[in-house]
Amino acid sequence: MGFKVSFIGLGVMGYPMAGYLAKAGHEVTVYNRTTATATRWIEEYPGGAAATPEAAAQGADFVFCCVGNDDDLRAVTVGGAGAFAGMKPGSVFIDHTTTSADVARELYQKAGQLGIAFIDAPVSGGQAGAENGQLTVMIGGEEDAVATAAPLIDCYARMQARLGDSGAGQLAKMVNQICIAGLVQGLSEALHFAERAGLDAGSVVDVISRGAAQSWQMENRASTMIDGKFDFGFAVDWMRKDLGYVLSEARNNGSHLPVTALVDQFYSEVQAKGGGRWDTSSLITLL
Repeated sequence: MGFKVSFIGLGVMGYPMAGYLAKAGHEVTVYNRTTATATRWIEEYPGGAAATPEAAAQGADFVFCCVGNDDDLRAVTVGGAGAFAGMKPGSVFIDHTTTSADVARELYQKAGQLGIAFIDAPVSGGQAGAENGQLTVMIGGEEDAVATAAPLIDCYARMQARLGDSGAGQLAKMVNQICIAGLVQGLSEALHFAERAGLDAGSVVDVISRGAAQSWQMENRASTMIDGKFDFGFAVDWMRKDLGYVLSEARNNGSHLPVTALVDQFYSEVQAKGGGRWDTSSLITLL
C-alpha cells in the first residue's frame, strides 16, 4: 500500500531519493527552495510540488527532508511555513540531512510536543549511492517510529540501522566522517609517496587494493586522484561543515581527534585555493 509522503530538499541526494519513493508507488509531494528543480522533478516522476514545506507536508503520513545544515533544517521545519505546521498528529518526519546531534534532539522535542515523530537519519554513499538506491542510513529515534519508517527508507537504502535514541544517527554519521577524513588523507599521502618513489601509482593500487589496505576510497577515488580529477562527488565545503559538527561534539564529550582536526585544516587550505566544490579526494592537491 502506498503512503502519502512529502520530500523537502531536492539536491543531488534528495532528488533521486524522492524519485525512488515515487517509483515504489507512494504519493509524493516535493518542495525545493529553487522551484525550477521541483518542476523538473515532477516532469520526471509521478507526484506533485508545493510552494512551501508546510503545504508539502499537509496530510502526509511521512515527511522526508534532505537540506544543507542546522539552519536550513530549522527553516524548513519550524520556520515560517515550516513542515511541522502542516503535519498531522501521528505522522513521522525523517531527516536525512547531516546536522549536529543538538538540532536533532531539539527538533525531536518540538515534534513530540505537536504529536508527531522525528527521527534523525543521515546517509552515507554519496550521490552515486542515492542515484543507485544503495545508501547506508544511520538512525536515531524512538523504536516505533523508526520501525514504521523502515519500509519507506528501504526504497533507496541497502543498509539501515537504528543506533539509539534521538541524535544517535547524527553521532554515527560523525564517526563515519572521522573515518573518511583519515582515509582520504592517508590515501593522498600514499599516492604522493608512490609517485615520488618512481612507482606507477595505478599499478600499486591494483595490487594493494586486494589486501589489507583496501577501502572504498581506494576503490573509487585512487584513479581520479592520480589523474587530478576532482570536479564531482562530495564537496570539500560539505565535508568541512560536517567536520565542524564533529569537532564541536568532540569538545563536548571530551574525545581527542588530532588527525581529524588536522585534516579539517588541510581542507581549509583546499578551500583557500578555490577548491570548495571539489571532491574530498582533492586533499592530494596540497601534496
